[in-house]
Amino acid sequence: MAAWKNLDTLASYGELSKLKNHVDIAEAMSGAKGAERVAKYSVPMAAGLNYNYAAKEVDETVLAALEKLANEAELSEKFEELYNGAVINTGENRMVLHHLARVQLGKAVVADGVDKREFYVAQQKKAADFANKVHAGEITNENGEKFTTVVQIGIGGSDLGPRALYIALENWAKANNTFKMEAKFISNVDPDDAAAVLASVDLAHSLFIVVSKSGTTLETLTNEAFVKDALVKAGLNPSKHMLAVTSETSPLAKSDSYLTAIFMDDYIGGRYSSVSGVGGAILSLAFGPEVFAQLLDGAAEEDKLAANKNIFQNPDMLDALIGIYERNVQGYPATAVLPYSQALSRFPAHLQQCDMESNGKTVNRFGEPVDYPTGPVIFGEPGTNGQHSFYQLLHQGSDIVPLQFIGFRNSQLGVDVDIENSTSQQKLCANVAAQIVAFACGKKDDNLNKNFKGHRPSSIITGDELTPASLGALLAHFENKIMFQGFVWNLNSFDQEGVQLGKVLAKRVLAHETDGALKAYSDLLNI
Repeated sequence: MAAWKNLDTLASYGELSKLKNHVDIAEAMSGAKGAERVAKYSVPMAAGLNYNYAAKEVDETVLAALEKLANEAELSEKFEELYNGAVINTGENRMVLHHLARVQLGKAVVADGVDKREFYVAQQKKAADFANKVHAGEITNENGEKFTTVVQIGIGGSDLGPRALYIALENWAKANNTFKMEAKFISNVDPDDAAAVLASVDLAHSLFIVVSKSGTTLETLTNEAFVKDALVKAGLNPSKHMLAVTSETSPLAKSDSYLTAIFMDDYIGGRYSSVSGVGGAILSLAFGPEVFAQLLDGAAEEDKLAANKNIFQNPDMLDALIGIYERNVQGYPATAVLPYSQALSRFPAHLQQCDMESNGKTVNRFGEPVDYPTGPVIFGEPGTNGQHSFYQLLHQGSDIVPLQFIGFRNSQLGVDVDIENSTSQQKLCANVAAQIVAFACGKKDDNLNKNFKGHRPSSIITGDELTPASLGALLAHFENKIMFQGFVWNLNSFDQEGVQLGKVLAKRVLAHETDGALKAYSDLLNI
């Protein structure tokens, strides 16, 4: 078994720490040297994607030190233990099996007498069969009319990932004639969220998916009751309009209040659950099961690359290790995810949860404090919108923020126009190319207000087009990056105790069991 050790106890980390500011990225990226780096520092990903790290502050010396770190930290061995069913989630004494929902990387994983790969495939088939029946008009509303809209009721991982993936594929599906149903999402317990969504749909022709593993999530059950009330007031039977995605032991599992229930389990955490029924049900209804299957295939191919022990053929591990260098040696506090694709407008929000909920911790997997920085702040917006928002700070602010660009050579809809000798897509791509060089190299000016120091490191993931398969590969890449970084930091990246305290206090407020500041704030908000 692999040994779990704190980062600062590893000899290879001591060597890496001596390489602070080792590379002058502005000099390395200038002129012909820059072109050579772009050609050299590149790793193929799944589904036609490519990870290019030429504009990162690395060279052969830094990369060799990162390779030593990967070996000493036993990253490949730990991943192998994970996908073979070891109890990696020490906080909740659970296995971590989201990879198994898309591919069998290792041996069979059995829990509670069940082959978990067979379980996940069976639930995918259940979601696919249900979706096909809805599309064929075999499952209809009470008047025998087809459903045209599907609404997901969930929060956190039950909302962010599925919502990001739906938005990412909506235009692609329309262009490729696989768009079946419009999807909408209700997540916030703020009544304005549910009310606005319900006002935008035809209730009589809408399906609602209630997503809660435990069947007890306060925000989700509140919003479910809100929707049921609206259906009843419209003269509709809620049980003919709702299905559940939940665990087999939850109160929702065997309820007559739902058309069907698609099951998930405790071994796939919410922020990693888009490849389970949490994402599978709504994406299969919206686009067809075949499209969701393509997404799973792209993720599976990327997972296979993540199992490669050679870091230079493993884009997920390499990206993670460069991030460790930036966070723990260079001391950078944040990372910006910048997709130059409007379809990925909500992808940074999903990664924000996935990364910050996983590695936003100051104790190791044994509950002991760590004395080094861990997960960075993650934020981002799609380009070119972000250029007119927070890029000022990225270019000239006092903190250096590493950047992760994503760009595609072609648009999804294929609708464009030539204006001033270039298309909109070419202008989009020109902007991301320009930003990478501008951040790295900067520009000297005697007027300090116009001086750009450069030395802002970045990477870019490129592809021909954002498709279901390339989206799956992109999703898996970042999930695996987060996993490998958690391994290096010796964290348990798969529980989230940090979200629990607020929930407990909120219940006290609602029960009027408050005193001190909690009562004062409750009174301030007229609760």
